[in-house]
Amino acid sequence: MGVSYTAPLNDMRFLLREVAGLERISKLPGCEEATPELTDAVLEEAGKFAAGVLAPLNRVGDRSGCRLEDGKVHTPEGWTDAYRQFAAGGWVGLGLWPEYGGQGLPKCVATPVLEMWCSANMAFTMLPQLCPGETEAIHLAGSDALKSTYLQKLVTGEWACTMNLTEPQAGSDLAAVRTRAVPQADGSYRISGQKIFISYGDHDITPNIVHLVLARLPDAPPGVKGISMFLVPKYLVNADGTPGERNDVRCVGLEHKLGINGSPTCAMSFGENGGDSGGAAGWLVGEANRGLEYMFVMMNDARFGVGVQGIGLGESAYQQALAFARERVQGRDAVTGALGQPIINHPDVKRMLLTMRARIMAARAVAYTAAGWFDIARHSADKEAAAKARRYVDLLMPVVKGWSTELCQQVCYDAIQIHGGMGFVEETGIAQHYRDARIITIYEGTTGIQANDLVGRKILRENGVTLRELIIDIRDTVEQLAKADGLQPMATRLEEDVAALERALEWILANGRDHLAAVLAGAVPFLHLLGSVCGSWQLARVALAANKPASRDAYGADYVSGLIELARFYAHALAVQAPALAAAIVGAGETVADSRFALP
Repeated sequence: MGVSYTAPLNDMRFLLREVAGLERISKLPGCEEATPELTDAVLEEAGKFAAGVLAPLNRVGDRSGCRLEDGKVHTPEGWTDAYRQFAAGGWVGLGLWPEYGGQGLPKCVATPVLEMWCSANMAFTMLPQLCPGETEAIHLAGSDALKSTYLQKLVTGEWACTMNLTEPQAGSDLAAVRTRAVPQADGSYRISGQKIFISYGDHDITPNIVHLVLARLPDAPPGVKGISMFLVPKYLVNADGTPGERNDVRCVGLEHKLGINGSPTCAMSFGENGGDSGGAAGWLVGEANRGLEYMFVMMNDARFGVGVQGIGLGESAYQQALAFARERVQGRDAVTGALGQPIINHPDVKRMLLTMRARIMAARAVAYTAAGWFDIARHSADKEAAAKARRYVDLLMPVVKGWSTELCQQVCYDAIQIHGGMGFVEETGIAQHYRDARIITIYEGTTGIQANDLVGRKILRENGVTLRELIIDIRDTVEQLAKADGLQPMATRLEEDVAALERALEWILANGRDHLAAVLAGAVPFLHLLGSVCGSWQLARVALAANKPASRDAYGADYVSGLIELARFYAHALAVQAPALAAAIVGAGETVADSRFALP
């Protein structure tokens, strides 16, 4: 049972052109090839590959999983051939440097393509998804020798890469990392230690795997200030660029997981021989003791990608729930009493479907807009515009990751609810979405970590300056709504949301110095509040664009009318939670911080 995936190309095109600013971005230096025609062609081909190659393997990977036999990891049947096609199509380096074999397209174009991969087969996608962040770190900080040896192999997908951060005793606390790196006379290092939860730490898909590993030098200062980053290949590289001798790095265990079973999650051992004379050969990336700085280059891209995973998984769950609701006949029509009606006619089922689609579109609009800010920050010659875009990206990165993935949990929950009892059995396939989605609120930083980052590093550190700047832009949209025919009620609703956000911001700023524990206790509700308001803001922009006569001609009257209805639904059925979230920030903060006896 279950349905095949179909890329939502109409939504993607509309958001890119009318909301994310594709036309403006295509005029930036280095982005000139991203014309609407080329972008449409890329999206079309990606949609075909996602539906025709990746989606059919999704259940295969979930059912068969991965195997560790005789020290070798075997991925599900079809994985290797699919990856070979994927790399040959240039998809690994879609947004990466042409000089290293990439396509050089803007991030705003690469983002909907990534969404398709995540919708069709998230477990597979976790392998190529690691490449942009890790090659960015090597490109930024690596030596010329590392760049010339590894970047083209990685960008083209010939070799794969991983990031090795977490250790058994450390978890998210990287200050507790113990992996050691001992310098050698030839300029290399010997790496020894263990890492856990390493996605695609080993596999049979590519002839070499390049690990980026956090470790400590013998004289490193304690804590995060003593972390360095090292490049450690599975196979050492010969002078001609081919894989040579096996390095002392191995997978020593596979995790048995709730979901994403097609993705091998490995426990890795570096330097089983141990001691100063043994260990895996590695090379320092950048300067010593700056590994955490370089790691955040990878982490920011990874967190953005995980937010897109949430959107992609939510879209796939929505498509399957919608198809089921249109076909499943059960009960009487709640209004007419007629028999033989599909359950999509039940008002509560329709409410759930509208909620699912509205949440997905809101998160998608925020992510695509943020991707456009990435491009402006990187490519714009206007330094002021670039700096503003970078501030907005930094501010909303925890939202794209944390809020989008939390919404995905609700979307998948509703998808199972719509299936009723059939959703609780594996045969329908909808349970896989629920299981796969559960990890995305955890890895690359839990929702609580994202919320603490938002409040601590993005709000308190700069006294709310960037968020106030963003609020001014949101209020500009409120003014446009107030002047648009038929959209005035949305203006009133969005202004109430912004006012709630301002109240919460002022409370955080007033209490951040003397009552930090109370502020951090309300950080997750604040992340949800900011996400909800930004989602409402972006869907308001969707409604404004859809309300233009030119949009009716370009996209069709029924389609743009549906977008306006969806934006209204979000504003009046979902965004109304903003004042309650603002109150919860204060209530949770004060109650949790003072609580001593509530937990028996």
